[in-house]
Amino acid sequence: MTRSERAERRGGLGRALDLLERAGNRLPEPATIFVILALLVVVASWVAAHLGVQVPHPKDGTPILAESLLTRANVRRMFTEAVRNFTGFAPLGLVLVAMLGMGVAEGSGLVAASLRGFVTRIPRAWLTAAIVFTGVNANLAADAGIVVLPPLAALLFAAAGRHPLAGIAAAFAGVAGGFSANLLPSPLDALLAGLSQSALDGSRLLPGYSVAILGNWYFLVVSTFVLTAVGTWVTDTLVEPRLGPWRGERAVEADAADPRETRALRAALLAFAACLVVFAVLSLTPWAPLKLPEGAGLDAYKPFFESIVVLVMFMFLVPGLAYGITLGSVRSDKDVMRMMADSMSSMGTYIVLAFVAAQFVNWFSWSNLAAILAVSGAQALKSLGLGGPLLMVGLVLVTATLNLFTSSASAKWATMAPVFVPMFVLLGFTPEGTQVVYRIGDSSTNIITPLMPYMPFILSYVKRYDPKAGMGTVIALMIPYSIAFLLSWIVLLLVWNAIGWPIGPGISLYMK
Repeated sequence: MTRSERAERRGGLGRALDLLERAGNRLPEPATIFVILALLVVVASWVAAHLGVQVPHPKDGTPILAESLLTRANVRRMFTEAVRNFTGFAPLGLVLVAMLGMGVAEGSGLVAASLRGFVTRIPRAWLTAAIVFTGVNANLAADAGIVVLPPLAALLFAAAGRHPLAGIAAAFAGVAGGFSANLLPSPLDALLAGLSQSALDGSRLLPGYSVAILGNWYFLVVSTFVLTAVGTWVTDTLVEPRLGPWRGERAVEADAADPRETRALRAALLAFAACLVVFAVLSLTPWAPLKLPEGAGLDAYKPFFESIVVLVMFMFLVPGLAYGITLGSVRSDKDVMRMMADSMSSMGTYIVLAFVAAQFVNWFSWSNLAAILAVSGAQALKSLGLGGPLLMVGLVLVTATLNLFTSSASAKWATMAPVFVPMFVLLGFTPEGTQVVYRIGDSSTNIITPLMPYMPFILSYVKRYDPKAGMGTVIALMIPYSIAFLLSWIVLLLVWNAIGWPIGPGISLYMK
């Protein structure tokens, strides 16, 4: 393909994406969408109740009747229980607690230094794989990874005489396209598990069932290595050859590490190790309060799994304090409080979204429409004779398509979980199994939608190396990753399904 042909194709793609971007910009904010959905639930519940809509409960055959939210009792309930809906919204507390520790780790400089130190010490032959791998795991650091890693990757590629745009693409693919995968549990695990739990409780299908926060962990650990291999292959085989040789100036090699930063990183590593020792004492010793003495197998560690969000908070908080105190970025308790407060202030939009989403989730449950849709949808799917693998692939593709218009994992799952979690439970899937299928579609197309919040940031760095670049340039860079991640993840899911491996500790794709 000639240079002019590449430019023409990139321009055509850019025009198509411009149309998509304009259409997407006309969509309301996520919180506004939930307001609209909540109002639609009110109207739909009134219509369904007056039409006498009902379905038999799959467990005992008792009728599930649509209930109007416009009755006197339910209108009163919408006002009197609004605060309770909000404070009882499962994901809210989980996310805010985890972000307290993350705020100290990020504010002290530990997150940025850790990412920089890991990447800069990798041999050049492993540079691409190291960047993709670090990016996939950087979602532990929330937004810090996407802000730090792509610019750093561009400098590292240029220093090695390689095209910096390939470095940006590899980092962006890992940190955003592999957003769900990770070697360690992240706040996203708690957030999505909380939404799944809310959807399951609203359906009343599995009373007493607790959605495990680590219910997707095994699958996501393996996904980390699969996506690293795929992302490395796409970069070295498809993306960088298309860009051609880098004819700009070689970036200056990174300066020697600051001795103070090195000491601070060592202190943080020791603090992290100390946390692991404490966690082991709390969960493995005979005295362990996070272990049930009467439990058997993984059931004995239920308190440990239920405490994972608090443990994650300490895994960031304690090393962050050690790093900051050693480096001097933390001089008093006032600095720590400021860092925590800054992390909470960044969650303002999420808190607003959580309030509105909590009302929608509860109203949807009160109306019985969620259960009716789940039962009706499950019956329709059963009548089509679709097998489990085909259902999973369908949910992945539906989610990947919706992700082009709203990239918020929590906003989409808050809307989809009340329908799909009960529906798939009725078809034999665990809530965690449905959730892991959703996460594949949710991550794969993050990197090709103009509506991704950090797309303008990525474009600004691309322009530093190619002043004529536009959104089409970024999309053209990222489409190979998006397609490769989506296909490889689907193949991994189907292989996992065929073998019957657990997707998390004690959790399988299907109900026992």
